[in-house]
Amino acid sequence: MATKGDRTIFACQTCGHQSRKWLGRCPDCGGWNTFAEERERVAPKTGSGVALRGMARREVRPRPFTEIEPQDESRELTGIDEFDRVLGGGIVPGSLVLIGGEPGIGKSTLLSQVADRLSGLYGKVLYVSGEESDRQIKLRGERLGINPAGLFLLPETSLERIFEEIDRLRPMAVILDSVQTVYSEKLESAPGSISQVREVAGQFLVLAKSIGLPVFLIGHVTKEGAIAGPKALEHIVDTVLYFEGERHHQHRILRAAKNRFGAANELGIFEMTGRGLIGVPNPSELFLGERPVGASGSVVVAAMEGTRPMLVELQALVSSSRFGTGRRTAQGVEMNRVVLLVAMLEKRLGFQLSGDDIFVNLVGGISIEEPAIDLGIVAAVTSSFRNIPLHPRTVVFGEVGLAGEVRATSHAAVRLREAARMGFERVVMPASNLTGLPEDDRVELIGVRSVTDALDAIF
Repeated sequence: MATKGDRTIFACQTCGHQSRKWLGRCPDCGGWNTFAEERERVAPKTGSGVALRGMARREVRPRPFTEIEPQDESRELTGIDEFDRVLGGGIVPGSLVLIGGEPGIGKSTLLSQVADRLSGLYGKVLYVSGEESDRQIKLRGERLGINPAGLFLLPETSLERIFEEIDRLRPMAVILDSVQTVYSEKLESAPGSISQVREVAGQFLVLAKSIGLPVFLIGHVTKEGAIAGPKALEHIVDTVLYFEGERHHQHRILRAAKNRFGAANELGIFEMTGRGLIGVPNPSELFLGERPVGASGSVVVAAMEGTRPMLVELQALVSSSRFGTGRRTAQGVEMNRVVLLVAMLEKRLGFQLSGDDIFVNLVGGISIEEPAIDLGIVAAVTSSFRNIPLHPRTVVFGEVGLAGEVRATSHAAVRLREAARMGFERVVMPASNLTGLPEDDRVELIGVRSVTDALDAIF
């Protein structure tokens, strides 16, 4: 029942835009039929928030910049190297981490393993589940082979009850599965609504920063693959991780989309096994394990994801179309980039590709958006178009402009070291990146300034 001070609003369930009346189309994000009625209770002016009730709040005062200790010294390692890498070197006390991914991708499995390691190394860990019972979590733990004494399970969806248990237990870390199932009793809207998600995330943020407690939130994703709820949810948290992977592949990719304590776009690769997720320390070997030898349209490109170099196979297939107008299909690479590079080949090199179907695929289910793979796309399309295979021990990388020039890329030395480590003998790369590179007798470096020079060197 509404009380004095309550107000009825209509909130967009995609972006959080609020209106006093229902709207068919959101003026902010442009979504249709996304407004839902919510009753928002005005918070009292006196009293403390839920997150600070019954807990010792750390007194905050202005401090000189030079007296603040570095944050990296207090990081806590989980022992799962790929997870620590994505976080920037370990868990920062007081950090709020949001993990999103499709249902069944392995979010709960990963955080169950993280909880097992943390409880064994540092002390009590509270795993709060709003979707599963404690028996279900116990069953998954037995399947993974974990049985930590310091892990506590709490099947609860009330925010106030959760904070009471945190105040009583005083854990060193909290895992919430998931943020869309928890609700605050001071709001009358349903769990998962814009106001509830914002309130829950905001309260956990205050909790984490006030007492230095690391908190992990699991979030649902929409059919487009983005984390459900208001975009403000990603702005509130310190780190946003996306768990990716195809159901038909055994490996899973943990990607950092935002990280206030480390490099963004950092990548961690796991292999899904019967005993849980196992880190893959050598992703280049994984992605090149089944590469065909002597096949046209197959190119090995040197890519960078965060601070990690990777050698990935890029494939292209050019075939004649029956309809006169070819179609373009890309998987793992940006579609618009493929269209631009194909148009450049037609204009600068005279290739007749307008009537051909062109398919580009990055093998292994991984997605790469950096422009350094442009030269690989050009080489793969040309190889398939001419039906000429590349030398099997050749790696290419470089950004390609619309004038046909090959531009320099970052981290050239790191890419070369990875190519040499994997046994490749030739690297076709931008000529402007050759300056200052260390000499390596194992690899022949071929610097090119244009696409014409690159194709002459490759073929």
